[in-house]
Amino acid sequence: MTSEITVNGRRYAAPSEPTVVVCIDGCEQEYINQAIRAEVAPFFESLATRGTVLTADCVMPSFTNPNNLSIVTGAPPSVHGISGNYFFDPEQGVEVLMNDAKYLRAPTILAEFSKAGRKVAMVTAKDKLSALLGCGLEGVRFSAEKANEATLADNGVDDALAKIGLPPPTVYSAQLSEFVLAAGVWLMKTMRPDIVYLSTTDYVQHKHAPGTPAANSFYAMLDKYLSSLDKMGAVIGVTADHGMNAKTDSVGRPNILFLQDILDARFGAGACRVILPITDPYVVHHGALGSYATVSAPAPMLAEVTQCLGALEGVDHVLDNATACARFELPNDRVGDLVVLAKRLFTLGTAAEKHDLAGLTAPLRSHGGLTEQQVPLLLNRPIRRETNSRLRNFDVFALALNRTI
Repeated sequence: MTSEITVNGRRYAAPSEPTVVVCIDGCEQEYINQAIRAEVAPFFESLATRGTVLTADCVMPSFTNPNNLSIVTGAPPSVHGISGNYFFDPEQGVEVLMNDAKYLRAPTILAEFSKAGRKVAMVTAKDKLSALLGCGLEGVRFSAEKANEATLADNGVDDALAKIGLPPPTVYSAQLSEFVLAAGVWLMKTMRPDIVYLSTTDYVQHKHAPGTPAANSFYAMLDKYLSSLDKMGAVIGVTADHGMNAKTDSVGRPNILFLQDILDARFGAGACRVILPITDPYVVHHGALGSYATVSAPAPMLAEVTQCLGALEGVDHVLDNATACARFELPNDRVGDLVVLAKRLFTLGTAAEKHDLAGLTAPLRSHGGLTEQQVPLLLNRPIRRETNSRLRNFDVFALALNRTI
């Protein structure tokens, strides 16, 4: 077996100890702080004295798919091609989910280590990420959502529910994330892989603010499983795909700018197309409302459309394709003519009639903008800091494998 691999221009040393990287979906840093203050997160608290506690930037847009793929490729979306959960595919002429592995333009660290003869496992909460994260991986790869369907041939494991010892979780629940962590502990006890990647869901973070009983209970659960992995000798790296913020006014009503309605009223129905890259099959908890949108419009109209959107209360930035892709390291061909970013308390929608808000049983919390870009970057080992350069969430594998002491 090789002692190191190179993936997307970055070198990764082969692990001398089992290495587990965990992406806590929607983990605004204050969630961990509040859980520590409530004295329910001793593992997280211990990292300040025996490990590494850093802050990093996630990639933009601050959504699930682009960030998970950046973490497992060690590269920005301009390299791996996943610019959101959803985009307009000009080849097909339709709006599509970017869940198929055919959209991935770069190999993953997981796949390359498995091909180099290392034991690798990946467990994700929602099945939407399974094909992308498991692309090329020769090992265990399955989702908690469809663990009951996992087979040895397709997923590297069968009878997962009985082996892990938990009932099948529902998609909109904290139990979906718990299943992921429980699977990680089971894998470490039974297979002891060299590399494990665990990715949770942000259902709790969309519903509950930091410090609330439900949030603290969720982080206590995470802490318990991470402590178990720690006691089994694993090197653990923890980061997030994005943060999370309230998106409401002072009495809890959702702040939404319905961009398609606004542009249709100003320029005529269908003159512009608004895409919300947060859109995926699981929109009950956020109504497909995030703080990042792309807009396509005829070239002669772009300046006027930019001015119209930029004047809206709640809009932070309106950037053209070239500017946005250069600033955020995005693939130009998978981003619209304009990128719109909302301010911290605002979300962006298409047309009001296209958003079902019935599932918003709690004040709206969401993500996607620059205000959700800072995330934790934690390790249960000290590291060698080579420079004080900007840290990204997709540096977590390099830190865990190359720089732990």
